[in-house]
Amino acid sequence: MNPHDYCHDKAAKSGSSFYYSFMFLPPERRQAITALYAFCREVDDVVDECHDVQVAQTKLDWWRKEVSRAYEGSPSHPVGFALKDVSARFNLPLEQLLEIIDGMEMDLTQSRYLDFKGLQLYCYRVASVVGLLAAEIFGYRERQTLKYAHDLGMAFQLTNIIRDVGEDARRGRIYLPIEDLQRFKVPASQIMEGRDDDNFRALMAFQAERAEKYYDQALAQLPAADRKSQRPGLVMAAIYRTLLREIASDGFVVLDRRTSLTPVRKLWIAGKTWVRA
Repeated sequence: MNPHDYCHDKAAKSGSSFYYSFMFLPPERRQAITALYAFCREVDDVVDECHDVQVAQTKLDWWRKEVSRAYEGSPSHPVGFALKDVSARFNLPLEQLLEIIDGMEMDLTQSRYLDFKGLQLYCYRVASVVGLLAAEIFGYRERQTLKYAHDLGMAFQLTNIIRDVGEDARRGRIYLPIEDLQRFKVPASQIMEGRDDDNFRALMAFQAERAEKYYDQALAQLPAADRKSQRPGLVMAAIYRTLLREIASDGFVVLDRRTSLTPVRKLWIAGKTWVRA
């Protein structure tokens, strides 16, 4: 299996909505975004699957060195070889790839966020930076498009947080800011124990409204000149926003289940959005 086949396999097996957003791209750009996605999956899996913090830290340090080696021309991992191949073609800054690792590393040392400002840094590193790199791969003419990519990444990560509240709690993490928990009178213990009530649903409605504002803000900032090139992001936005609204319409039942859209529905949304964008 060559490096790009490895990355494609990693993306396809994930079942992520991300995969549906770049399946319509020309081969060269699809190859590049798949390499970026595979890199994100590799470093995210380190944190999610490794229960020993020191071992996880060692693995993330290894990935920092591997990314640097990729940019120096001497990687050793299939994803490293794929990044070496696409980074120069699409002007992907090394610093931004390293910043994604910094975001993953936050999960090793921080399981609560005092306020939204603190959470924003995490979301920026693990999602907005990915959006900025993706914008480079998709191509753009107007600098305003980078603001769109930043805010869309925030919207995606906030949607992920809403969807995964229960799953994250079982891993000992609560991404919902403490200031929000206090405002809606939802103790952290309630989330850790999976207890739903009206206060919790009000809290989640507030989080969903915040995410919706980021979707609105992002889409309003996308220049018309770049709308066609940025269609993959618009596909992702359509899929993720549909997911967010599905969660809301179900009453934010997220403590004991993980809402998802079927592959057929994702494909239908992707095709419809691609044609209309």
